[in-house]
Amino acid sequence: MVLADSEYGESEENFVSILNKERLNFVLAIRSNHGIWLALGQRIRYNKWREFERVFTTGEKEKRYIREIIFGKKREIRYWQVTNNKETLPKNSTWYIMTKVPKIKYQEVGNLYGIRNWVEYGLKQSKNELGWADFRVTDYSRIERWWEIVMSAYLMVSLQSEQLNEAKEANLHLEKPAKEEMKKHPWWDEGKGWKNILNNLRLFIQPLCYFNLLKPWLIIEFKFQIIRLFCRLFFQLNQLINSLLEKIFSHIFYFSSA
Repeated sequence: MVLADSEYGESEENFVSILNKERLNFVLAIRSNHGIWLALGQRIRYNKWREFERVFTTGEKEKRYIREIIFGKKREIRYWQVTNNKETLPKNSTWYIMTKVPKIKYQEVGNLYGIRNWVEYGLKQSKNELGWADFRVTDYSRIERWWEIVMSAYLMVSLQSEQLNEAKEANLHLEKPAKEEMKKHPWWDEGKGWKNILNNLRLFIQPLCYFNLLKPWLIIEFKFQIIRLFCRLFFQLNQLINSLLEKIFSHIFYFSSA
């Protein structure tokens, strides 16, 4: 089941169409002015309000209200309005939801969508650190490409974590000197957390980024000494990185920043 906010719920031609094509169930938020094409003579009907209990992960419960909005006739995709005050419909606590879940009951709609907030909360820090939250796209092909980039970065960081490396005992004699050499960097972080590892990996990537930023100026004012220094630095970085990667991958795997 897919849970998503209104940015995706309103992406009918891309995101939602792919979910339908893959036959995936979903619970998506939509805007209050969400529109549906109706046949001549059809109308929008608002069913009566029903009370239900919103159950939080702590076990606490809160009274909420829900009603189904029917565009013309009932369809496979259904539409709902959820609120904590059916009289005033406060803007910040009234939601419009679109579901495609066979035989879903009104009591389940609000609680299923509520799970999305915990998914968002749980992934928020990782999204921010990886840059997942820096861009918002709704075209499915762009979403797919962006996810691929982000998850590749996540894998690169995770492969350096102690949890994944505890069982790897090969080439420790190479790994320890390499780490000692890298620790000489003034910005090296000796912490063992995910953010610490991310910081250290960024230190490896920075020289290549800086070199590419300098390249246009090197075309204007060529300096062989600068090129030679960068080449020496890349060579040393490759040696350090390869000695670390041998702990994880076989000896036929090599990394190059070229």
